[in-house]
Amino acid sequence: MYDVRRLRVFSELTEQGNFSAAAAALGMTQSAVSQQIAALERQVGQAVVRRGTRPLELTEVGAALARHAKGILARLDAAEQEVDEIAGRRSGRLRFGCFPTVLSTLMPAAFARFRLLHPGVRLTVVDDHLHRLVPRLETGELDLAVIYEHEVLPGIDEGMFHRVPIFEDRFQVVLPADHPLARYEAVNLPDLRDEPWIGGALSSAWYRIVRHACQQVGFTPRSEVASDDYIAVQALVAAGLGVSLIPGLAVRHPLPGVAVRPLADDAPVRRISAAWPVDGYQGPTLTAMVESLQRAARRVP
Repeated sequence: MYDVRRLRVFSELTEQGNFSAAAAALGMTQSAVSQQIAALERQVGQAVVRRGTRPLELTEVGAALARHAKGILARLDAAEQEVDEIAGRRSGRLRFGCFPTVLSTLMPAAFARFRLLHPGVRLTVVDDHLHRLVPRLETGELDLAVIYEHEVLPGIDEGMFHRVPIFEDRFQVVLPADHPLARYEAVNLPDLRDEPWIGGALSSAWYRIVRHACQQVGFTPRSEVASDDYIAVQALVAAGLGVSLIPGLAVRHPLPGVAVRPLADDAPVRRISAAWPVDGYQGPTLTAMVESLQRAARRVP
């Protein structure tokens, strides 16, 4: 069986990318880190890193071990947390992840309520995109994450995660303020057929959802500028360079110079939920965060 301390040192080394940074992060000397890695290699019977390479390179064996080490260490940490909470030795810890629009809209109120309920909990927050949040849940790097789903996106394995619905985020049309369609209370999507479009990169979940909605009514959006920055897209729309279809949470506070309108017909929707691994620990801290999220979502108009 591999030594847990050595696995932690190795995992930190792969995270930091070099021995000196890993030593600083671990509060060890660089020599001590090297000794721990050498001891791990003797235990494994193979080299796990290639010496003398910059940046750090893992051997094939090292890459395989690194993939497993993160999940093993996360599960051990979760076990320690659960046992300590049951024994009353500490208030707990919650490693939480979400995507940017949720962090800036739902999470401030949710975090504030959570802190009032559990002031002693060690809360760490990761702001990341959907395609990286789900793997972090799978490996146990995160205890809880806010994710979203749509029919055109890869499905979430229902056998791996518990999920609780939080919010349905309807996309909104964003137009230049002086656009002829801005005088209407709602916009028909086919009326934007000939417009230049500004939005997500072609490989992004955002663009895939928008393209699907447009194709459902008979056209493919003509993308002029691709950016995954909702603020930048609004600024470009305000400058008259095109139109966009943006998740509602991202345009709660629109920039000057744009008009935000709902679609007259069915709008695409991101189904937002809280998710955690089925084999994870659903203690009082996780439950409190889910309830805080639901409460914050109910306050969104």
